[in-house]
Amino acid sequence: MIVGLIIACEIGFWVVLGAGLTVRYLLRRPRAGALLLAGVPVVDLVLLAATVVDLRRGAEPSAAHGLAAIYLGFSVAYGRYLIGWADGHAAHRLAGGPRPAKAPRYGAARIRHEWRLWRMTLVAGAIALAVLQGCTALVGEGGGADALRANQMLMLQVVGIHLLVAVTYTVWPPRPKAPRTRTGVREDGTEG
Repeated sequence: MIVGLIIACEIGFWVVLGAGLTVRYLLRRPRAGALLLAGVPVVDLVLLAATVVDLRRGAEPSAAHGLAAIYLGFSVAYGRYLIGWADGHAAHRLAGGPRPAKAPRYGAARIRHEWRLWRMTLVAGAIALAVLQGCTALVGEGGGADALRANQMLMLQVVGIHLLVAVTYTVWPPRPKAPRTRTGVREDGTEG
């Protein structure tokens, strides 16, 4: 049941987002569109409530309950970023707005971008860990809580791996390739 609800909530997230952008740009009703976009977090609340109800009814805690908490964390942490991304593209394509800026590829701007993404992942992890801890407290100390704790460890690993990615971009930032010359040798001496 929970896996189906997670899938339904993911679909619901994009449906509500699409409806908000459609109303905002195609129907030219910015206030109504903004109201619909404000309803995106309601999808997350539905998932949280359903997970808690399922556990309170005595369902055996499973990886699916943990996945619901992880989904909730990422949806809350990355939601505003995703809505802004989609809104920028919709404004460009549907309302003649400026082309949205792409993520920076090189230098200090890329490093700042990677750390910003990591901070969102850190927030997602904190939310997921808190929800998983609440679910563990709800079901009590028993064999069922082990599945929830395993998801907590998974979330810590995700945050740690993303931290390594951000550190890697900081230590070895990507640099643009040197332009080719007419001889096929780049200015930095490599062949291309």
